[in-house]
Amino acid sequence: MRRSLIAAVAAAAVAAPLMLTATGTASAAPRPPKAPVTDFNKDGYADLAISAAYGTAGGKKNAGYVAVVYGSKNGPDRAHPRIIDRTTQGVPGDAREDDQFGGQLVTGDFNKDGYTDLVVGGHPMTKAVLLWGSAAGLTGTSGEVANGAYGNITAGDFDGDGNRDLVNEVYPAHDNDRATLSVSYGPFTAQGHPARKKAVRVPTEPGLLDVVAGDLNGDGVDDLVTNDGDEDGPFASRFWKGTRNGLSGTSAKALKPSRGGVVADVDGDGYGDFVTRAVSGDGEVQSDDEGTVRVDYGHKNGPAATRSVKITQDSPGVPGAGERGGPIPGEGGEYHRGDRFGADLGAGDVNGDGYADIAVGVPGEDVKAGAAEAYDAGGVILLKGAKSGLSGKGSQAFTQSTAGVPGVSETGDGFGSRVLLSDVDGDKKADLTATASQEDTTVQDVGAAWVLKGTKSGLTATGSTSFGPNALGAATERGYFGAWLGR
Repeated sequence: MRRSLIAAVAAAAVAAPLMLTATGTASAAPRPPKAPVTDFNKDGYADLAISAAYGTAGGKKNAGYVAVVYGSKNGPDRAHPRIIDRTTQGVPGDAREDDQFGGQLVTGDFNKDGYTDLVVGGHPMTKAVLLWGSAAGLTGTSGEVANGAYGNITAGDFDGDGNRDLVNEVYPAHDNDRATLSVSYGPFTAQGHPARKKAVRVPTEPGLLDVVAGDLNGDGVDDLVTNDGDEDGPFASRFWKGTRNGLSGTSAKALKPSRGGVVADVDGDGYGDFVTRAVSGDGEVQSDDEGTVRVDYGHKNGPAATRSVKITQDSPGVPGAGERGGPIPGEGGEYHRGDRFGADLGAGDVNGDGYADIAVGVPGEDVKAGAAEAYDAGGVILLKGAKSGLSGKGSQAFTQSTAGVPGVSETGDGFGSRVLLSDVDGDKKADLTATASQEDTTVQDVGAAWVLKGTKSGLTATGSTSFGPNALGAATERGYFGAWLGR
């Protein structure tokens, strides 16, 4: 089945990968995964890249743009944003209708100058743009990534040499049903050319749903997990081992079907754990389900070698209850979606205890807004890591109806459609960035982002901030701001 553009974009929008990786030489002891900080101007504060791939640029609808919000001691610096699109000086190409610039966002220091760079994908038939970081932050100075960004793209150090590498999904000879992983090894030149390249054929038809990078066996080299399948349903995921010679050409083992995910050490044993959304059935079934987060714990033999656990909203300590999609009462047959617990995942140490915590997006959560029920208003749940592993103990839940969180829960907002944990204010504790790409103002589906501060006791809504395109000087329009976050 030839994949359509809409299917490809929809697959990309479900989940996107986050890396917590390690580099260095191998040893008998596992190397704890470490999260590269997204810091475009190298000032010590994590920065945010948020796209509106359906926004207008250069007068062209759906041309897309990326908004960069820099971190500061006071949190996100909304007063000095940077809006980048195809009309920005130095960015190759022209703004075109339906280009969807920002449809993929991947961060990393690809030229090894100490500044984080940003890979921006878009329309499947265009090349991805590599924007270089600098003391002034991201500018239009850029290169193009060979082979483009037809589908999924992620970054890691797949040969352990200390350079960031890129893996992207391509379809040679326009065969849209057979994917190939194109591995581009760093460092990259100013034009975006890698030091070397390697092609890895995926043995599954029709292709990939997601790619997730991180060190899962503690050898100091990043590995890869591919979530295989199409819009009709998932197949088994695959674990691809990173080696000192690069990413292995054959998958080391099969894992249970999943969508998206992150790699992080949630139990502090030095091995990266694969935290993902467990799925079954086709896309329609997945959009109606309650949602399940699965943890495949890392081991010297790879993920799930010794244990794998599942967590839902019905697990002990997890706030709320898992709910499936169904008809909205009194709305003449109109349906709401399922909670989709785990539709997006973010990892970082929120409370500074040394264990990675997991932010779980629940964009289909139904929320009480006063006396009314706001269907699919969305929420975020923080699951805290511990020596015993990830569980519901001490978990926290946030919606737009939570005291201190700006805004109001409304039907269809999808709060938590994207989640990210990073230290925006530089206090050594990860903060939550959550988006609702379907947030309305006077215009439908404008989108917005929220930042909640991390503290010793976890996340707090006190002092949280919210902003959308208008606050950053971009047009208030139906652009789905926040549908993608750079990580």
